[in-house]
Amino acid sequence: MRLRVTKRQEPLGWGACLVFFGALAFSLAVSAALLALQGKPAFIGIRLLFEGAFGSRWALEDCLLKAVPIFLCALGVAVAFRLQIWNLGAEGQFALGAIGASWAALTFPALPGSYLLPLMFLAAALAGGLWGLVPAVLKLGLRVNEIIVTLMLNYIGILILEYKVYGAWKDPGSFGFPMTREFPAAAIVGNIGATRLNWGLLVCLGCGAAIALFLDRTRLGYELKASGENIRAARYARLPYGRLVLLVMALSGALAGWAGCLEASGSLHRLQPTIMAGYGYTAIVVAWLARLNPLNIGIAALLLAGLRVGVENLQLDLQVPAAFGQIMEGLILLTVLAGNFFKDYRLRWREPDDA
Repeated sequence: MRLRVTKRQEPLGWGACLVFFGALAFSLAVSAALLALQGKPAFIGIRLLFEGAFGSRWALEDCLLKAVPIFLCALGVAVAFRLQIWNLGAEGQFALGAIGASWAALTFPALPGSYLLPLMFLAAALAGGLWGLVPAVLKLGLRVNEIIVTLMLNYIGILILEYKVYGAWKDPGSFGFPMTREFPAAAIVGNIGATRLNWGLLVCLGCGAAIALFLDRTRLGYELKASGENIRAARYARLPYGRLVLLVMALSGALAGWAGCLEASGSLHRLQPTIMAGYGYTAIVVAWLARLNPLNIGIAALLLAGLRVGVENLQLDLQVPAAFGQIMEGLILLTVLAGNFFKDYRLRWREPDDA
């Protein structure tokens, strides 16, 4: 007898949840084995990971703070991926968004918050969106591969940020550290009540709902998904493929730009190199884990943010290297994507006389 792969005729339904959690459990088991190979207590390490991520109010707040930029970047990446445009440049678009918001905050410090904050969000969206349009224009005009262009633009965007904070925007009173002056109070996104959470959470909810409605309830969203399924058929049907490419890349860049704006304004209150924490790259993992679904992106963003926070707890208590978090992130991605195979296909034994 031999194994045969057959396509499922009906959706897996609730079994898809079992596949996801089974893949997640397998990745955690492998992570525990890696801890044991280092001479660390494996099960204690996994417990510390979850306690550090979700075991206290402080940990939950930290998870949500980190989930905000990951969610917005992943939402933008997912919009582009729906059209099968492989935008891997959320990191650079995030950087340009932070630069745009910082420019507004430092240039117009006397403006009241009712004008300054919208100006910062507008500047961040324009900077991130225009940065996203660069690979789109090159793809349409010169047929340049957008994967290469978006990846290379990440490095340029980060270098532009460092150029500004080491140069013209450097705070004279920072004792030589590369950072701008602290933003004026009007340029800071306020906290929610007595928590450390800021109103960026509301921005995430609004963006997630708007993108879900756009994709599922509008003609343009339908054209986007149809073009992503079959580019040749879309062109034959005279769908505006070129305009759709420009739209999704501008929208993707704008959402990543808003993530940079919220991180600079709501978390750091200034611009500095430490703002580049790899959220744009994590967003790619989140988008694929969520299968490009806005609701699932929120769950996956919280999961990956919790992983980042929990690994910090492992570093403190077990002296585990910071790179261990990246290893776990890769394991989760690989196992969940491998598990997705069973959502669409199944294995069965084939008898020798089967057709």
